[in-house]
Amino acid sequence: MTNIWNYRADVMSDVALIGFDVEATDGHIGKVDDLTAESDAASLVVDTGFWIFGKKRVIPVGVIERIDAENETVYISMTKDQVKDAPDWRDLWWTEEPTRQSFNDYYGPFGW
Repeated sequence: MTNIWNYRADVMSDVALIGFDVEATDGHIGKVDDLTAESDAASLVVDTGFWIFGKKRVIPVGVIERIDAENETVYISMTKDQVKDAPDWRDLWWTEEPTRQSFNDYYGPFGW
């Protein structure tokens, strides 16, 4: 099984993604607000704006299908509902083990 917290081999990871639009399989979900670049724990922090009341969601970089640098868009292999149901991003909580485990618990069953 692929580690969803690492970039896929076919996705370029050397692009500065902050500010890029994020497209789920069924439409626009927000913009990249921040990135984490830890080894085996890389993720996008996506600001969903008004769509789910300004919540931020952590999206593992392994679900990125492609990056369109010219149009500043990241395409992910998740639906809007999957993003909506993901755990909230809470600044500085990423490094706390119970919070990190909640992300692993959520994304693990998807089999990515």
